[in-house]
Amino acid sequence: MRSLGPVVEGGRKTVTTLERIKQLFLKNFDFPEERLHPEATIESIGLDSLDKIEFLFELEREFDIKIPDREVTLNSIQDMINAVERLVAEQHAGQEQSA
Repeated sequence: MRSLGPVVEGGRKTVTTLERIKQLFLKNFDFPEERLHPEATIESIGLDSLDKIEFLFELEREFDIKIPDREVTLNSIQDMINAVERLVAEQHAGQEQSA
């Protein structure tokens, strides 16, 4: 489930999950964008445990999702992409059913 290319909706390009995650990293941390690729691990980027927790809150706000405690393993940027896309699909589908 790798979303690296832009998505076209209604004739306009939308930002991919990877691009949104990259922008969040760049907004919150000071390191080069070229280090932010799907295979990059959280450890190789240099996030400590507190940074990781704070970034998870940023992901929740950015994507309007709730990341369940201890149910999601996020060791790399690709793990984040996969988890965010899965949670967005699950949680937004649940909202549509209850509406």
